[in-house]
Formats: sequence, C-alpha cells, structure tokens
Amino acid sequence: MVGFGPRLGAYIIDGIVANLVVGVLFLAGLRYSSDVRGLAIYLVFLLEEFILLSTAGQTLGMRLLGIRVIRLRDRGLASWPWVAVRTLLLALLFPVFLWDRDQRGLHDRAAGTVAVRDPVRPDPSGG
Repeated sequence: MVGFGPRLGAYIIDGIVANLVVGVLFLAGLRYSSDVRGLAIYLVFLLEEFILLSTAGQTLGMRLLGIRVIRLRDRGLASWPWVAVRTLLLALLFPVFLWDRDQRGLHDRAAGTVAVRDPVRPDPSGG
C-alpha cells in the first residue's frame, strides 16, 4: 500500500494538470471570470480522477509516481460506480486526511479500493 507522501505528490501533479487544462481552454477562447477559475480547476481535477481511474486505474500523477488504484477484494480495476463514490468523497476533501492503520483513506474504504505501488513492467520486446 502507498503512504500519504506519494499520494499527496500525485494529487499535486493532478492539480497542476487540471490547472493547465483550464489554462489551455482559456487560451482556446473559453472565457470565464476570475472567481470561476478556481471552481473550473477543481471540477477538471475531479473529472480527471473519475475518467482516468475508471478507465486506467491511475491518474497522470499516479502514473508518474508509480501508483495504481485497485479493488481490494480481487485487485482488479474498480468499476465506474465505485470510482464515482470515491471521487465524490474525494471532492469533500476531508476523507483524504482520514485514514486507517493500512493508510487507506476514507474515500478508498467506502469504494472498496486501495492505492498500491504499480510495478514497472518489463518491455515485452526485450529492448
């Protein structure tokens, strides 16, 4: 299981990615007031979490830091309804800072998931 430090690092990277996405949308012509920018970044962050965890089991930040979110019961990819539960609890922020002795956040416990180290897979071509 992955400790708090690497997970926080992944969240920071994902926050930077969300900020960049909102910035690119602004440069592409999407206009919004400055007080809406923070909300837009927050929503893009949550959307990134939901889509990438549902399809790949890891966000960009998790991928860079070698973390993957899996179902605890069978180590498979979490289904989108459980990722939605996890993401909604993550949106409340406080579940991230409440964890058990196994360092599983409240959002992971509710969704039946766990963050684990994603081992580097060898190149199948041998190169």
